Amino acid sequence: MNILCKESLIYQVVYVDKKLILLGYSGHAYVAADIALLMGYQMGGYLDQQESLNNPFQIQYLGSEKNIDLSKFSKDHVFFPAVGDNQIRQKLFQVMELNVCLQTKLIHPKAVVSAMACVADSTLVAASAVINPLAVIGRGCIINTGAVIEHECQIEDFVHIAPGAVLAGHVSVGHGTFVGAGALVKQGIKIGRNVVVGAGAVVLADIPDAETWVGMPASFVKKN
Repeated sequence: MNILCKESLIYQVVYVDKKLILLGYSGHAYVAADIALLMGYQMGGYLDQQESLNNPFQIQYLGSEKNIDLSKFSKDHVFFPAVGDNQIRQKLFQVMELNVCLQTKLIHPKAVVSAMACVADSTLVAASAVINPLAVIGRGCIINTGAVIEHECQIEDFVHIAPGAVLAGHVSVGHGTFVGAGALVKQGIKIGRNVVVGAGAVVLADIPDAETWVGMPASFVKKN
C-alpha cells in the first residue's frame, strides 16, 4: 500500500445517483444499510445465498450472488460486500472484481476521517470511529464502532478492527486479521496476516502471521 493516496477519502464520490446493492444481508449488513441511507444512497436490493426471513430495511432480494450475472447491474448500481467475516468478505469482493462491479466505501457521517487518510473501496467505517492523518486502510476492511486508528497506521486488505479497539501511531496490521473489541495496540507494533487478537487484549509485542493472542499483556495462544 502507498501512504500517498491520490483520493481524499472523506470527500470521495459516493455515487448517490446509483442504487446500492449489498452482498450479504444479516447483522453487519444492517450496519452497512444504515450508513448507506445516511450517506444518501437508495437501496437497490441485496444478494445472498437465500432470502432472509428478517428484513428490517425492507430491501428487495435479488437472488444468490453465485447464480446471477452481476455485470447486468453495473451501469445503474454500486455494490458493497456487507459480511463481517473477513474470508467471506474477501470472496464476495473477488466476485465483484470478476464482474467489474462499481464499488464504493461506506463512511458513517459521525465518523472522523482525516482528509489526509486513505480508505480504499469496499471498506466500512462505522459511527464514532476515528482515522487520523496518514493512516492507510485497505480494501474490504471494517473499522467498527468507536475504533481508533491513529496517525500513520497501515491496515492491509480485509481486516476487521472491532468496536472500541485502539491502534496507536505507526501500527501495521496484515491482511485478513481480526482485532477484537476494546483491544489496545501499542505504538509501532507490527501484527501479521490472518491474526486474531482477542477482545480487551493489550498488545505490547509484534505478532507473527496466523496466530491468536489474548490477554493483558497479550500472549500467544495457538496457531490459526
